[in-house]
Amino acid sequence: MSDSHLMSTYARQPLSFTHGTGVWLTAEDGRRYLDLTAGIGVNAMGHCHPHLVEALNRQAGKLWHLSNLYEIPDQERLADRLCAATFADRVFFTNSGAEANETALKLARRHFDLAGQPERWRTIVFEGAFHGRTLTTIIAGDGEKYREGYAPHAPGFDRAEFNDIDSVRALIGPETAAILIEPVQGEGGVRSADPAFMQALRALADEHGLLLMVDEVQSGNGRTGKLYAHEWSGIQPDVLTTAKGLGGGFPLSACMATERVASAFGPGNHGTTFGGNPLAMAVGNAVFDILTAPGFMDQVCAVADHFRAGLVDLARRYPTHIGEPLRGLGLMIGLPAHTPNTRIVQACQDHGLLVLTARDNIIRLLPALIITPAEADLALEKMAQALDTLAA
Repeated sequence: MSDSHLMSTYARQPLSFTHGTGVWLTAEDGRRYLDLTAGIGVNAMGHCHPHLVEALNRQAGKLWHLSNLYEIPDQERLADRLCAATFADRVFFTNSGAEANETALKLARRHFDLAGQPERWRTIVFEGAFHGRTLTTIIAGDGEKYREGYAPHAPGFDRAEFNDIDSVRALIGPETAAILIEPVQGEGGVRSADPAFMQALRALADEHGLLLMVDEVQSGNGRTGKLYAHEWSGIQPDVLTTAKGLGGGFPLSACMATERVASAFGPGNHGTTFGGNPLAMAVGNAVFDILTAPGFMDQVCAVADHFRAGLVDLARRYPTHIGEPLRGLGLMIGLPAHTPNTRIVQACQDHGLLVLTARDNIIRLLPALIITPAEADLALEKMAQALDTLAA
């Protein structure tokens, strides 16, 4: 038995940090690490971004929590800004990606129930998906390791092959209500949905009167060089869920929908105690200030192109350990590994570089969106040093 009183749900690294600035973290022993994990894509603006710190501190001296019994003006402001920048007409704020996805799944069922079609309650999901760790979202997602020990499993999901429109079409039946997809799978190996596949999903949903719901918990909020990754396909969903980077490190998520769908919710149909609290809204609006600043997304795309070119060069220099083609979009990067990815992660950590793993033996890189070309070059240098160690 461990000496810790924490539940043993994580295989934590024996590494503890005292503070961070930008893309850098400082450990208890004073060693600095270049962070390409960003808290698994959460710290989109890096650690302790001054604009976010100022917004949080200012709000902390006013109000922390009210509950949604009362109006919270910054909720209205962030919802207005999100809707103005996207397809959506309504927003529901909560705390985590799993909660946002639960909201979307409830919304889909209620939408059809009110439309006089209560038999339509099933959702088509995808091989390789990850939608959270609640009893429902572990089944909406894929992977036996997430489901083992939690039977009987929640019903209502039919699994299609990613990027295979025929497999989706074959699953549509009289009980089908919605399609739920990540435009870029994170845990599932940083796999991107082809634009033509996303367009075909939109057409198929329209043909059969289904809702198209996109999970942008990880791929949203500038991560791929667009505000939301589905924009690369030129389509509009009916429902979108997002979290992670939306709060820049503060727990914040959102379920966004068109008026036609969102109108299914009325007072008492859904709720949250902490969602949309004043602290989260202050930080969320500060994040959105940066995301929508003139030229910011162009900078994200430029540094992503620069970094990706360097990674391709690295793969050609170390073909025994890493390969091509790169996966993902923008600064949501998957690097195929030929050596066990856990060994590469450890070697990088030994050289002061923090990276992640993903399915399919992928090295996952999710740097803060504010990373500079010089910092990307330094990351490439550290990765090369780590691969040299493995080669030796």
